[in-house]
Amino acid sequence: MHDRRRWVLGAWLLALVGFSVVSGAVGDGFRSSFDLPDVESKRGFEVLDENFGGQGSGISGTIVFRADQGVDDPEVQAAMEKLFTKVSKAQDVSRVVSPYSEEGARQISAIGAEKGKIAYATVEFPLDTDQATAGEVRDVILDNAPDEVDGLQIEPGGQTFAEFENPSTEALGLAFAVVILIVAFGSVLAMGLPIGVALFGISIGTACVTLLSNVLSVPEFATFLGVMIGLGVGIDYALLIVTRYREQLHSGHDVRESIGIAMDTAGRSVLFAGITVVISLLGMLLMKVSFVQGLAVAASSVVAVTVLASLTLLPALLGFAGSKIEVTRRRGLIAAGLVALGLVGYGLTIGPLVVAFPLALIVLLVGLVFKPLKVEVPRKEPKPLRQTLAYRWSRVVQHRPWTVAIASSVVLLVLAIPMLGMRLGFGDESNYPEDTSTRKAYDLLVDGFGPGFNGPLLLVAQTDGAVDQADLDAVTKAITDDPNVAFASPAQPNDPAEPAAYQWFVVPKTGPQAAETTDLVNRLRDETLPAVESGVGTDVLVTGQVAVSIDFSDLLASRLPYFFGAVLILSFVLLMAVFRSLLVPLKAVIMNLLSIAAAYGIVVALFQWGWLSDITNVEPAPIEPWMPMMMFAIVFGLSMDYEVFLLSRIREEWHRTGDSRTSVADGLAATAKVITAAAAIMVFVFGSFILEADRTLKLMGTGLAVAILLDATIVRMLLVPATMELLGDKNWWLPRWLDKLIPNLDVEGHVEGSPFEDDEPPAAGDIAPAPAPV
Repeated sequence: MHDRRRWVLGAWLLALVGFSVVSGAVGDGFRSSFDLPDVESKRGFEVLDENFGGQGSGISGTIVFRADQGVDDPEVQAAMEKLFTKVSKAQDVSRVVSPYSEEGARQISAIGAEKGKIAYATVEFPLDTDQATAGEVRDVILDNAPDEVDGLQIEPGGQTFAEFENPSTEALGLAFAVVILIVAFGSVLAMGLPIGVALFGISIGTACVTLLSNVLSVPEFATFLGVMIGLGVGIDYALLIVTRYREQLHSGHDVRESIGIAMDTAGRSVLFAGITVVISLLGMLLMKVSFVQGLAVAASSVVAVTVLASLTLLPALLGFAGSKIEVTRRRGLIAAGLVALGLVGYGLTIGPLVVAFPLALIVLLVGLVFKPLKVEVPRKEPKPLRQTLAYRWSRVVQHRPWTVAIASSVVLLVLAIPMLGMRLGFGDESNYPEDTSTRKAYDLLVDGFGPGFNGPLLLVAQTDGAVDQADLDAVTKAITDDPNVAFASPAQPNDPAEPAAYQWFVVPKTGPQAAETTDLVNRLRDETLPAVESGVGTDVLVTGQVAVSIDFSDLLASRLPYFFGAVLILSFVLLMAVFRSLLVPLKAVIMNLLSIAAAYGIVVALFQWGWLSDITNVEPAPIEPWMPMMMFAIVFGLSMDYEVFLLSRIREEWHRTGDSRTSVADGLAATAKVITAAAAIMVFVFGSFILEADRTLKLMGTGLAVAILLDATIVRMLLVPATMELLGDKNWWLPRWLDKLIPNLDVEGHVEGSPFEDDEPPAAGDIAPAPAPV
């Protein structure tokens, strides 16, 4: 890559342009379809398709409207029927059920202060409709909404018509990355290379996701989830390689040798960690649900491209930078600061700050001729590693290993307690910002019909023929008697002359995301309906979008243990092969479980229980069912990266000195700066998404940020040195018979010398003498 750096850079530029042009020309096909196995809601949809023409079994949105003069006003009715006709002719619209039709008679509010003032029409689509098509229909509604009628409010409603706003807060994460890298490493080039490589990776990766959305069921937010993950891991991976490259330059190697050694050491770790993340994400394919599979392929594609960029593009760029990576001039430092300021302005939509971008360019141009800006910023000589804070910190921890290990574990366990109350489910439209049309439509339906009208249930029964009316009425009465049912329609046959199926329309008293609604569905299925099904002669199935969401959540929850088990076993085996040890991978698995459980607990407290909602602007709601597995896969892969980076240095020193105790302090001192910087960048990149309006991005960003923070602090800086001290040389024990069976994965590479060879030995008594190596 170094020797052919011009070809490599040209190939990456060509790939960037090519993928961008192709994805732009082909377009996207984002959609969120739940291809569920044989669950009750799916069987109910099949009955609707076969006997009721698919009514209620496809994707649907609503056109909610309110009129001060009443929706039955002739002027209002004429204007709305004209709009419904226009929408019914739009692409892929199956049908529009108007509240003025006989079928839609119950779609006009008949209760409360808004009686007769609020109504809605249902817009139905085929199941395979993508979000772009639904968005075009939403635009038809808004463009043709009558504005000549005074007092008439029209709002497209439902998840189908919800508009996903492109996030901008990732720019805040980039701004923090610029500042953190410059402060930590004092070099503008050392800052720019990891960020540049990450941007290359996510640009091509998101273009790949857009293309994949045409052949897989990929939700629209997958691209922004990919940006979030790709930005974090891309900077992280490139940073590890750049740091090792600079170390080799400081050790006296030339540029070519330094690149080779960096790729042979840190590059191996990056490849290992990246493959682990990709495999963990692709493990979600085992869920056999199209929505989750599309999400897994999309995220893993972005990670794979960023890893490829780190292993190919980065060494080429290092070849161009050469030893200049150690040189920082005033113009570069000022320009970097202005770029960070501009990114803050863009991320927070503060217009005046965006002017910092052209100012940065002006500074660079003026700096070419203005001597004061050409002055080189003096580089602070690094302290000997045994005089650093990280080394002294490790020695403090090693003096009190039991206290530190127990206290750290207790903290993580306490943080994890809310996880025991985690409730998986999809949030409804009440989580959208109050100024969006989706939220306004939701609130109008609540005002006019009650909260349950936003998530009605459909009950269907396929029979051999006509059923006695008394038996049908018994089913209706049993449903109506449930304390959480606001309304239940009489049984409606598919064909009054020769009925082969019946359906009931049921409105709960609580909203779609409420736990009481989930309890209602389970109660109908397990208790209420079985008691009256004998009269109908067949099963009465509970279906509808709310029932689908509940079945989807239950399905994922039932398969989570298998996914977690597969990832944990994979991690254990890989770490055992890398470090030739039984206890090191066992500890890593346990500590990673503790940290991610604590992160789950914090996510539940913030997003399900609504703690600090005044600050986070988050309404309490269930946790999205795909979030735990996605978060688990990503965090485990990233923590493996830190584990390999830290423990490979510790093992390297242990092999050199035979002292298991000093090797822990030496390894921590050698890796603390880069792990801290990488973790801080990812915490800010992920954490910046909490400022987004979209709840899904808030939840995922917060969960990842908290998990990385806990892993880089409590786990890496406390638990790892404490447990390594307690176990001593037993850390590296592996039975001989097992050593012969497992393959040898070398992620440490080969490098001569040690960063500690020129340091003074630790003072006597600082660390207890180590026993003879096993």
